[in-house]
Amino acid sequence: MHPSEQKRLKLLLKIEDSLFESGKRILAGVDEVGRGPLAGPVIAAAVAFSPEKLNDLSLYCGLNDSKKVKPALREKLSEIIMARAESYAFGVIDEKEIDKINILRASLKAMEIAVASLKTLPDAVLIDGQYEIKSALPQQAIIGGDAKSFVIAAASIIAKVKRDAIMVAYDKEFPMYGFAKHKGYGTKEHIAAIRKFGRCRIHRQCFGKNF
Repeated sequence: MHPSEQKRLKLLLKIEDSLFESGKRILAGVDEVGRGPLAGPVIAAAVAFSPEKLNDLSLYCGLNDSKKVKPALREKLSEIIMARAESYAFGVIDEKEIDKINILRASLKAMEIAVASLKTLPDAVLIDGQYEIKSALPQQAIIGGDAKSFVIAAASIIAKVKRDAIMVAYDKEFPMYGFAKHKGYGTKEHIAAIRKFGRCRIHRQCFGKNF
């Protein structure tokens, strides 16, 4: 591993190292993907690590906020993260519930489900964003956390890979919308397809009301 990459990953572990040094043994990162799309679910992931699972940083080369990582590397990292983590879990809120409770509440609920589903109970939870979640566990909300925390970045990776796979599967059911390409986001191609074909059952009714 290049020294600059090792340095970057060590910086990404700064928050975790401080918590480990304070006596925490298991830390979980939580992040969600899919707040912005016009279709499909919002998905959160929680992933828990002990310090021993983070000793060999060379395994995690390229780990970062999922939006900054190319798809092929995301998939490779997702496999490594899920294999190495003490525990991981997902929370999935579909488009119908998003329409009922709004996207912010859906995102928080997805994160709550993910944390509550972890088989290994963490000593603390690091959450991407400004809001804490309903949980009895000690937690810290970090704005821009997926670029500041290793465990949050890891959660963002596995959440993104899982959601992308779901949208690729939906593309086979609804090929006219191009879900495999844009994953439900409001691209020009996607908006044009909605105008031509109307909305399908996985479109969020509360999003994009002007077309």
